[in-house]
Amino acid sequence: MPPATPIAAPTRFSTVHRSILHAAVSVGAAGIIVKLIATAKEIGVASVYGRSDAMDAFLAAALIPSLLVNLISESMNQALVPTLIRVREREGREHAQQLLSSTMLWMCLLLGLASVLMALLAHGFFPLIASNFPPAKLALSIRLFYGLLPIVLLTGIATNCTAILNTLDRFALPALAPAVISISVLFGALLLGSRFGIWAMVYATLLGSLLHVGLVAWMMEAHGYQFHLRWHGMTEATREVAGQYGPMLLGSVVASGGLLVDQSMAAMLPAGSVSALVYANRFVSVVLTLLAGAVSTAIVPHFSRMIAHSDWAGCRHTIRTWVLLTACVSVPIAALLIAGARPLVRVASQHGHFGPHDTAIVGTVLAMYAVQIPFYVTSRVYYRFIVAMRRTDLILYGGIVNLGLDIVLNLVLMHWFGVAGIALATSLWTVGTFFYLWYWSRKLMARASAQEAAA
Repeated sequence: MPPATPIAAPTRFSTVHRSILHAAVSVGAAGIIVKLIATAKEIGVASVYGRSDAMDAFLAAALIPSLLVNLISESMNQALVPTLIRVREREGREHAQQLLSSTMLWMCLLLGLASVLMALLAHGFFPLIASNFPPAKLALSIRLFYGLLPIVLLTGIATNCTAILNTLDRFALPALAPAVISISVLFGALLLGSRFGIWAMVYATLLGSLLHVGLVAWMMEAHGYQFHLRWHGMTEATREVAGQYGPMLLGSVVASGGLLVDQSMAAMLPAGSVSALVYANRFVSVVLTLLAGAVSTAIVPHFSRMIAHSDWAGCRHTIRTWVLLTACVSVPIAALLIAGARPLVRVASQHGHFGPHDTAIVGTVLAMYAVQIPFYVTSRVYYRFIVAMRRTDLILYGGIVNLGLDIVLNLVLMHWFGVAGIALATSLWTVGTFFYLWYWSRKLMARASAQEAAA
């Protein structure tokens, strides 16, 4: 293995930050376009379905496929990217392609097996996550779930291709590609909703997901990586990815359990509570995607390169700079969103079957969710550094603590505030996550610097 070449100071403190800023702006701008299209989709869907039982059933059905993608595919991407960058820089593109082919095959097998398992167990776990649904509504949720299962494999492949494109500093177009799903769902609801009912949402989601994976796979091949599912043996790099993937997957299982817990507890409240929670969270997710998503996506390749070169001064400066920048942007946005929650919901969603009473409920939930924004956004910088340091075990431990906090806080706060209490609980454990990641980032940095000085 060739010796690491230190990165020059001007590169660390100027070129790197400009590159991160350019990538973050590209992802953010693309995200704005995608979210505007998604907002139009939400308005159209809300006007067609409102907070109906059918919409509750669809949202419950879509929960498990989304969780499977986040658990299996996103965990694989986070475990793969640092190693893929190291292999590509030190061993060449051919070895990187072999690593990608092996891990993509591995990921597709896991997604397929998980989908089959969830299909077999659906009648067992759906009564748990939708405990307050009457029998007809519960049966509809299960049928919709079966219809949505193919998106697990499609979306998983799409996220993997997108992560690979990001390692090649291709950010804008991959970030724009998910818009095809929202466009498909919008037209499906408006044009086919009266004929097929809630099943129009299923058909449109499947079509949009298929178009999405086709676009990003084509872009990946156009930039030099082939979409090949082929096993090249358990190489050193593959073992490294596997070693990081285990804790990351378990950590994602625990962390994603929080969303499952929230919606399950919301289903125990009056009808429409699940829809209120989901509608409000989608407003907050706009900010989280545009800020946290953009910065964390842009910063990953640079952290991976700096750590590969033992450039701890560059890591330290990058963390401080981007934590400060994200805090300066996210705090005012959170304050504005809290203050304007109800007017925003009224303008965006109060149409058709979505009335003033729905606006009041969703607006309160939105305000509670918005408290988390600055803590979540800034913590993503620490999170990405810890993952790039290959300490995914720390992510697992933090997720276990958060899940326990989420359950306890939900039980207490939903008794006082109803569905808004569930949103407030999420914000409170996000604050705890911020301090946990901050502490471990400082400790890992100090330990690495001390080891380098001793060497």
